[in-house]
Amino acid sequence: MGAMNQRAVLLFAGQGAQEVGMGRSLAEAYPAARELIERADAELGQPLSEVMFEGPAEELTRTSWCQPALYVHGLACWEVLRAECPGLEPAAAAGLSLGEFTAYAAAGAFDFSTGLQLVAQRGRFMDEACAETEGSMAAMIGGEEADVRALAAKVDVDVANLNSPGQIVLSGSRGGIAAAVAGAKDAGLRMGKELEVAGAYHSRLMRPAQEKLAAALAGVELGETGFPVVGNVEARPAAGPEEVRSTLERQVTGSVRWVESMEYLLESGHETFIEFGPKPVLAGLMGRIRRGTRVITVGDAESLAAAVAELS
Repeated sequence: MGAMNQRAVLLFAGQGAQEVGMGRSLAEAYPAARELIERADAELGQPLSEVMFEGPAEELTRTSWCQPALYVHGLACWEVLRAECPGLEPAAAAGLSLGEFTAYAAAGAFDFSTGLQLVAQRGRFMDEACAETEGSMAAMIGGEEADVRALAAKVDVDVANLNSPGQIVLSGSRGGIAAAVAGAKDAGLRMGKELEVAGAYHSRLMRPAQEKLAAALAGVELGETGFPVVGNVEARPAAGPEEVRSTLERQVTGSVRWVESMEYLLESGHETFIEFGPKPVLAGLMGRIRRGTRVITVGDAESLAAAVAELS
């Protein structure tokens, strides 16, 4: 049994990792996953599972569906893996943007239902902010962080995500993002590529969503986490429930410091990472942050069975 005691860092996916069909094979193979997904439908009073399993893709991509879908999917994967690998010990966790909520639920800061309501509200608030503002996002590929920051300042947009070396996402007004894409080469970057998103996430245009989420978080009891969760805004674990509340709130308009978050975990000596998401997005980013790091992606029944075999 000795080999079974494995310590791993749990990583939870953010928007962009969703895929039509997500959760279906898990629900068919594992009753615990099916129960969790059915519970989400009942608690939201909406057919979330239908959108997850059948789409259409443009519905699933909508923030108000996408956020609860990824949250439920991530926790269903984790529930089943934990049951199948009783010797697996979570050493720490992190989640990209929305995934940070999933990470806190996995760590026990709040229960499944509380987190589900929070992410459903967060998705709705962000959708509303997208409708009220004309915003967009663009990935800046290649080039130095300082050059990307200088370009962002020049066209008056915000730095949304520091995803991996050579991939920084900018967010802001449509005009500002168009100017950033047009000016990318002159700024010394390889290219700028506008993203297919509903609005300017992680920018000042999300302030209305942040204010509404702050009010929702104020009414939620947060507990201590069972293991450290590295937050996006500070790129380190929060010191206690009040700091968790503050970071989850500030995250809506703040930068996702993913590179620094992963470096913090790697420098803490962690070697095995398990990504919960429909597509291996975070594994891809890790390959650019520190090549050769062991990341196991769990997203469906097949990859889950493979992970159990690898971890056993």
